[in-house]
Amino acid sequence: MQGRRGQRAAGARPGREPAACCGLKLLLVPLLLLSCCRAEEEVLMNTKLETSDLRWTDHPANDQQWEEVSGFDDESNSVRTFQICTPNSPSSYWLRTRWIPRRGATKVYVEIRFTMMECSPLNQRHCKETFNLYYYQSDSDEATPTHPAWMENPYTKVATIAADHLLRREGERRSNVKLQPLEVQRGAGLYLAFQSQGACMALLSVRVFYRKCPPLRRAFASFPETIPHSLVEQAQGVCVENAVTPPGEHSQPPSMLCGQDGQWVGQPTSSCACRPGYEAGETDVQCRACRAGYFKVESGHGSCIPCPTKSNTRIPGSAYCPCLPGYDRADSDPLHTACTRPPSAPRLLVSQLNDTTVTLEWSEPLDRGGRADLSYRVLCSICGPPKGLVSSCSPCDDSVLYRPAQFGLTQRRVIIWGLRPQTRYMFTIQSVNGVSAVSQSEPASVRVNVTTSRDVPPPVSGLRRVAASENSLSLVWNVPVPQNQHQILDYQLRYSRHEGEEAGQWQYVSSKSSSVVLTGLQRAAQYQVQVRGRSQAGYGSFSGASSFSTLPDGGGRSQLVLTAVLVSMGILILVAAATAAALCYRRRRRPDVHDKAGHYQMGQTMKVYIDPFTYEDPNEAVREFAKEIDASFVKIEEVIGAGEFGEVCRGRLRIPGRKENYVAIKTLKGGYTEKQRRDFLSEASIMGQFQHPNIIHLEGVITTSCPVMILTEFMENGALDSFLRMNDGQFTTIQLVGMLRGIAAGMKYLSDMSFVHRDLAARNILVNSNLVCKVSDFGLSRFLTENSSDPTYTSSLGGKIPIRWTAPEAIAYRKFTSASDAWSYGIVMWEVMSYGERPYWDMSNQDVINAIEQDYRLPPPPDCPASLHALMLDCWQKERGNRPRFCDVVAALDRLIRNPASLKVTHPDAPSPSQPLLNQRVPPPLSACGSVSEWLRAIKMERYEQSFLQAGFTSLDIVSQLNTEDLLRVGVTLAGHQKKILSSIQTLRIHKTPPTLLY
Repeated sequence: MQGRRGQRAAGARPGREPAACCGLKLLLVPLLLLSCCRAEEEVLMNTKLETSDLRWTDHPANDQQWEEVSGFDDESNSVRTFQICTPNSPSSYWLRTRWIPRRGATKVYVEIRFTMMECSPLNQRHCKETFNLYYYQSDSDEATPTHPAWMENPYTKVATIAADHLLRREGERRSNVKLQPLEVQRGAGLYLAFQSQGACMALLSVRVFYRKCPPLRRAFASFPETIPHSLVEQAQGVCVENAVTPPGEHSQPPSMLCGQDGQWVGQPTSSCACRPGYEAGETDVQCRACRAGYFKVESGHGSCIPCPTKSNTRIPGSAYCPCLPGYDRADSDPLHTACTRPPSAPRLLVSQLNDTTVTLEWSEPLDRGGRADLSYRVLCSICGPPKGLVSSCSPCDDSVLYRPAQFGLTQRRVIIWGLRPQTRYMFTIQSVNGVSAVSQSEPASVRVNVTTSRDVPPPVSGLRRVAASENSLSLVWNVPVPQNQHQILDYQLRYSRHEGEEAGQWQYVSSKSSSVVLTGLQRAAQYQVQVRGRSQAGYGSFSGASSFSTLPDGGGRSQLVLTAVLVSMGILILVAAATAAALCYRRRRRPDVHDKAGHYQMGQTMKVYIDPFTYEDPNEAVREFAKEIDASFVKIEEVIGAGEFGEVCRGRLRIPGRKENYVAIKTLKGGYTEKQRRDFLSEASIMGQFQHPNIIHLEGVITTSCPVMILTEFMENGALDSFLRMNDGQFTTIQLVGMLRGIAAGMKYLSDMSFVHRDLAARNILVNSNLVCKVSDFGLSRFLTENSSDPTYTSSLGGKIPIRWTAPEAIAYRKFTSASDAWSYGIVMWEVMSYGERPYWDMSNQDVINAIEQDYRLPPPPDCPASLHALMLDCWQKERGNRPRFCDVVAALDRLIRNPASLKVTHPDAPSPSQPLLNQRVPPPLSACGSVSEWLRAIKMERYEQSFLQAGFTSLDIVSQLNTEDLLRVGVTLAGHQKKILSSIQTLRIHKTPPTLLY
């Protein structure tokens, strides 16, 4: 074999082994075996691929005991090896590789193929059958013959390597292969070093590599080739072609763990699924299109299914099957249902005339269109005398009435009355089903012509008002003169509000005489009134609409003084008798009507709240105040939270005849006691008594099936406090005042009904999609929960109270009144203007109580108008009699809304030295914090911590120079968050020392 230093004679250099030992080296180099790199291995160095000098460094350099020689592998390829044989020397001989870049790998493997002579035949005292492996980490190729020092430190020892197979004279030549893992955490590369201390061996090949996870397709996701940089590396993948992740905030891109050994670990975290129109192939790595005649509606792992009846698709990859010509699906029909068509016309229409009343009957159509939702509607036309062959007809007015209904008939019989005498009518019966509305053709129908014969009373005239009060109207009219022998039997009068929500909703009353008194009306409201007469021939037509108004407050008193004097004595006698009878009846039926404080309400014209717990049978209160809903009308869609008694869900309520709408559903979990059921339903008994646009509306209850449910209107934006925190700084002052005005209006309504809420807080105000705020959570109005997560304080009289929102007298003496609700409303104002900040920050409950007793009050939030903070301070008056009523609060907010300029005056920013508690509102200055992370957490902006650090803002000195443009580059886009951060930075520039805090 030819060495890199040429052939040398034995003993030509001092320190060399005897010639016999040189000959032994030839035994160390057997035929080299080729090894194949697997696909998951990336080779960093492989001496078997080198054909020229390896240029490794040995030590001591002058001894040159490590000798590089050439050899051939089993395929006759030239390879370079190193050999050494010093069995008679205990000295250390080092051999170091060139610099090996690690390419970002943190765990590399060293594969060493070598041979080792057995020491016993050599009969040398210092002979060893092992050698040592070391490595040295560095950022560049910096090693020299003298650096690093040839010793264990700075080199790191990997292992002492022993041979499994030793060579003997005339024995089998077998090589050894050792695989050693290295943890490389620093430096861009490394050197390997081999230390021999008396061994007679040859390094046949050295291979350095790291392992990586190969590309993988699994669970409809594709993962790229991944190099593990730690113990476990998370690889991000993508969905394969025609696969998608389901929409929603919880959808995450697919990921999988790659281990340091280059093996994929476990199963992928993937929500990828074949998109609509595609199904899984033979394996879970590809999605194939649905073939013609098949479809798949939703993304998922389901299979394609055949097209429903009367539908088909001729192209692959269809998400639905279009209907064949002449067939349709209703808007409410799922895409996987069969296509249907409108029904044929009703058959055998028969009419029966009785004076001005017609009864129509018919038979079912021959073809229902393939649907079960068949119904009928009646169209009425009044026709004039024919002109030639053409007769002009126009729709009937609303004086024509139908029983049971004009539209949505499921039975095949209808009675029509209120027709004019001696008039020709045409009635059309149409048969419709669910697809009639989307069909291009008119509904199939059958017609019949009817001419009435007898006379009805002529229209009434002279309708006028003779008296009025705040809630009543006295009306009279002229008696019409009959045109035939039939006398007028009675009159029918109908009325409705002229404008507002009740406009067009007619209410009917009857009268035997030509006068009537309408009662129960709203004050200062305008009503439309019509009247008609009835004889044996039926009703005449209604008179033209006349408008009359009730009187405002006190407006009718002067007109009723004389009447009041004349009837007062009789009323007193009747009231006394009626009261006695009512009390006796109430004792048998339910307790006396009380307000929340237990005071009996006498002489009130307004509806008064009735405590459901005063009923002998609380279930009777539920039946009286809450509507029972059939469980089949409710569809629960998702769980959105948890309440004291069970889960809170979102669902849909679809009552026949009404539009489907979203509802919030509180459920009573199983295993409840009767007391828990009563307490759960008591909230419905309370809510059911309230009807106001700023009070959460009760839809009804479900008590006849499990689980027991309370259904309320669904508020899209959830609780006010969390809604404000998520939208910090995003609303104008006018918008915030509008929210406060809605809350105050709802509380005024409750106060007028003598209801005390007891737990008014922003967390108990719900917000809908139109930013309308509604008061909710009436379950705590009587018994505050024992397991509430809100901060509470146990009073001396027992029970738990939300201290931060509760008036002092309610904390100390359990004195809950509308005045204590006014105190709580002031706290709600502070929460709104501070965008959901926690009242009194992180002070303890006892500290809050002590501070309030010392006349400390919450300071104005940043940018809070002075007028609003003044209203808060009015609500926090120590004497409850000095606090404003809710009607006063509503009036004050209305004045501010009408005068927006008054909302621009704010308090000065500097804290007052006489009010140490005010300093709590100043964001902590930078000088009070030890790091950028600590400062961001102190001002509750920790969400931007990573953004600040990645942008290079790692020191407080750099942060103190930031401006708005810098914050935008970091990603702080919300105006409120920018203001809070800049305010804290500005505090550093003005105040060199942190403010003094009371607590």
